[in-house]
Amino acid sequence: MTGAPQFRPVADHALLVEFGTEIGAEVHAAVLRLDRALTAQPCPGLREVIPGMVNLLVGFDPVATDHPAVTAHLRALLARPDAGAAQGRRHEVPVCYDPALAPDLPAVARQTGLSQEAVIAAHLAGRFEVFMYGFAPGYAYLAGLPEALRLDRKPAPVRGVAAGSVLIAGAQCLVSTLTMPTGWWVIGRSPAVILDPAPGAARPFLFDVGDAVVFRRIDAADYAAMAKAREGASAEVGQGA
Repeated sequence: MTGAPQFRPVADHALLVEFGTEIGAEVHAAVLRLDRALTAQPCPGLREVIPGMVNLLVGFDPVATDHPAVTAHLRALLARPDAGAAQGRRHEVPVCYDPALAPDLPAVARQTGLSQEAVIAAHLAGRFEVFMYGFAPGYAYLAGLPEALRLDRKPAPVRGVAAGSVLIAGAQCLVSTLTMPTGWWVIGRSPAVILDPAPGAARPFLFDVGDAVVFRRIDAADYAAMAKAREGASAEVGQGA
């Protein structure tokens, strides 16, 4: 449940609007409503708006405005009738669960009491929503992991986890964009381009906060072909730069 939002100053150039303390669909919907309203009617001096799981960070120019003025603007937006939820885009993301690309799939199966095929089926049945970006470029946190697959993070992170790894932990899922350490469980890998690092890319991130995501199973041959095509496209972009 959401209550009255809390407004917390951040330095001299930002305001954090908190709608709750627990992650949930209702709280996050309130975050997205204010994000949309502020995008439609920005306050003077607005620099950026960053939606989180339960809050919204509003950055502004401290020369042009201040915390009380921004707070008043946000309160006025919140007092208006809700126009209804905007429809985010729907994305279908391919994922390969081949053993070479899913090193933690056996462990997830053991800990959940499911077969490996049942783990895959549950993941494919999930209906995910992009709740926020954070931690690393292009890291889109997807809420909606089925209850049957929810595990705590590993006791210690593993180094060198490949970009494109499909990770789960708690109630969330994520497709990594960089080779990095992680304590999340690696249950597959996707050839999808979630982060486009090309200079001047019109859309560096595939997803917007509020978008829906479903996963589609592919086999190892399809994964290899898609990954090769992606690498070829990246090489062409690099040569043309």
